[in-house]
Amino acid sequence: MWYAMNDAPPEGFMWFIIFWVFVLLFMMSVGGYFMFRKFFKVLPREDGKSKLDWQNHFVESSRHLWTEDSKTFLDMLVEPVPTPFRDIAKHSIAARIGQVALEAKADAVTREHCIEGYILATPKRDYRSLTSYLDKKQIDYSPFKHLLQ
Repeated sequence: MWYAMNDAPPEGFMWFIIFWVFVLLFMMSVGGYFMFRKFFKVLPREDGKSKLDWQNHFVESSRHLWTEDSKTFLDMLVEPVPTPFRDIAKHSIAARIGQVALEAKADAVTREHCIEGYILATPKRDYRSLTSYLDKKQIDYSPFKHLLQ
């Protein structure tokens, strides 16, 4: 053994264990936070459907309205989202765009529907990066600036 039976372990080893305890607690806290957020999305609301149920409903209800141009535009809009989260973000943004198009009783999803739904689906804390991305891609969002307030 590297230490005698009656001796305490070396002090460096104890600090090593304490360090890893804090690292693991931090990692479990971060994971728990995201799992808790997902759990809230699955809980039913007053109408009996959860936020995810409504997203799926709007995606399925508006599926026939999507054109190739609007699908390509949606893919371009979700480019800044990190790859591991892109599919989830694309689904929630597509649901919001579909909701906007269905409420407008449109025959097809247009770029205007995409921009409005993109702004509505984006959390307020991300508006600065949203506007800088739209400016970088030279997309005119001036008709929807009131939504950014």
